[in-house]
Amino acid sequence: MAVATPSTAEDRSRPGRPRRHRSAGPLFVAPFLVLFVLLFLAPLGYAAYLSLFQTRLIGGTVFVGLDNYVQAFGDSQFLHGVGRVALFFVVQVPVMLLLALLFALALDSGLLRLARVIRLGIFVPYAVPSVVAALMWGYLYGPDFGPFAQLSRNLDLPVPRFLSEGWMLGSLANIVTWEFVGYNMIILYAALRTVPHELYEAAAMDGAGAWRIAWSIKLPALRPALLLTLLFSVIGSFQLFNEPNLLMKIAPDVISSSYTANLYAYSLAFTGQQVNYAATVSFLLGLVIVIASYGVLLTANRRRTP
Repeated sequence: MAVATPSTAEDRSRPGRPRRHRSAGPLFVAPFLVLFVLLFLAPLGYAAYLSLFQTRLIGGTVFVGLDNYVQAFGDSQFLHGVGRVALFFVVQVPVMLLLALLFALALDSGLLRLARVIRLGIFVPYAVPSVVAALMWGYLYGPDFGPFAQLSRNLDLPVPRFLSEGWMLGSLANIVTWEFVGYNMIILYAALRTVPHELYEAAAMDGAGAWRIAWSIKLPALRPALLLTLLFSVIGSFQLFNEPNLLMKIAPDVISSSYTANLYAYSLAFTGQQVNYAATVSFLLGLVIVIASYGVLLTANRRRTP
């Protein structure tokens, strides 16, 4: 009679293990999927549903199909808002990422004194809520009571018009840059810390200096992190809302309710009570963000492939 060995008993118990493993995966993922459907897909689908209707004085809410989208493509306020945030992205994001990159490289070099204090000081503005940051910079920009204006008057110099039409986009870019340089710096700095020190030692033994190491080793290692920060910046730029919404209170002649596309959608929904058209504008803004993000990824992949 054959006696079951321990290995044979183990083999018999193996068929049950894959079943438990297969069922464990969906159970772990289920909470995320439920929240993803309830908090993202369901609101997105409801917004798409609302965008197909119009509320009229006579007839109430009626189905209009794609009429709202046709109207949005010809809406100058919406198009100007999208163009303005696109210009904001082109001007602000390169400056912000360049500063974050320089700070990350400087911290990783190990040549800075009090590196931890400097790193914390650069990161602290990100911990400040955007509402507080906009209020603080709005006070600094103030043409009547702001410190820059008072200093200019004391020195008999022209008062800087930070809140004028020509300067407003730059003033908003300065606020956003001040807020997010530290956040992007931490991402880039963390990516630099994963580079093996053996590469630096080998490069130093071959006679490479600090600049050569940064150009040939550090920058190539930062490409995935730079791409990630660029994608975050695309999404954040086209969703610009808090800063212009708060500065609109002190510069209403410059910042209108349609200054950015996101602000325009908010004004349509909560001020104009045009919920259906606001859903259309929001849906199109999301489409613009998807297209811009895909364009960034496509460009990065083309440069990466030989």
